[in-house]
Amino acid sequence: MIYLDNAATTLKKPPQVARAVLNAMETLGNSARGAHAGSLDAAQTIYGARVKAAELFRCPRPDHVVFTANVTEALNIALNGLLDRGDHVIATDLEHNSVLRPLYRLEAERGILTDFVPADKAGNPDYEALERLIRPETKAVVCTHASNLTGNLVDLRRVGEIAHAHGALLIVDAAQTAGTRTVDMQELGADVLCFTGHKGLMGPQGTGGLCLREGVDIRPFAVGGTGVQTYSRAQPEQLPTRLEAGTMNGHGLAGLAAAMDFILKIGPETIREKEAALTKRFYEGVRSIPGITVYGDLSGDRAAIVALNLWDWDSGAVADALWEDYGIAVRSGAHCAPRMHEALGTKEQGAVRFSFSWYTTEEEIDTAVRALAELAADA
Repeated sequence: MIYLDNAATTLKKPPQVARAVLNAMETLGNSARGAHAGSLDAAQTIYGARVKAAELFRCPRPDHVVFTANVTEALNIALNGLLDRGDHVIATDLEHNSVLRPLYRLEAERGILTDFVPADKAGNPDYEALERLIRPETKAVVCTHASNLTGNLVDLRRVGEIAHAHGALLIVDAAQTAGTRTVDMQELGADVLCFTGHKGLMGPQGTGGLCLREGVDIRPFAVGGTGVQTYSRAQPEQLPTRLEAGTMNGHGLAGLAAAMDFILKIGPETIREKEAALTKRFYEGVRSIPGITVYGDLSGDRAAIVALNLWDWDSGAVADALWEDYGIAVRSGAHCAPRMHEALGTKEQGAVRFSFSWYTTEEEIDTAVRALAELAADA
């Protein structure tokens, strides 16, 4: 199999990730639920993962790294814990349903007000429109770092400057950039940075989290057992316990810690450079194939994603042909990004998404290009 669906989840991981998960399953007890070796080892493992995440994302304090099951849970925690009735929030047309659906539900249940920064035909947000959409009651701007459909990067520094100039928070969805480039929450101006472990971080599924700037106060989304302050009726106030109810995924976080250690040793910029070269190689190979339409802005720095269509074929039919005839795994359809498809004019056809990783090879890229050329020639 040639796996080119890394924007959904990375299939190939550093070998030490699986070893760390297996070791954790054989040795770890329940963190903060005892003073025996198994419990203490679990607590140490999870704390070690916090330290690595704080280093990777330049979170000011390890105890301000909160672990979750994925970026969707992290975004739900942030949005539900920060927004109140009458608050105004701004998002963009680039957002994934992990942002859109929580906002739509908060509109219905709490009466929050939501506006969207439009995207142009190349999939880039209109930053001047963001300025115009700011209101006195704007509480936050929530924004992806890179589109999961086109790979277009958002200028978060500019977005953060606009938000902060008006007293609003910047909540960042880093699902498509965490691990594959430098994501410095202080440099980017992120007040809340949400990430997932199973994509560019090359960790296990079921891991993710959010990093908080000091002073950002988020109400708990879930409450329950913590192993501390048992007789209190309320969730403990201190971070990260305040936002981490129930047993932690110690096994998965052991794997995530191993993956982050791998990334920190290689360097996120080294990973970015390799993925950028693979993306350019693929784009240069497909751009002149008759019948191919490539979406997004390919002119500058971007995530390692290329979305395209072949003639007027349904995107699912192209993806099926790639898999059945060539053993190439890609993603087709709407990609949980409805507003972006509307902006690109691909709502009906969808798009075929190719996404690359540290473990993708040039030979795999060239095979995918040849496959598309053959499909186009047979049309």
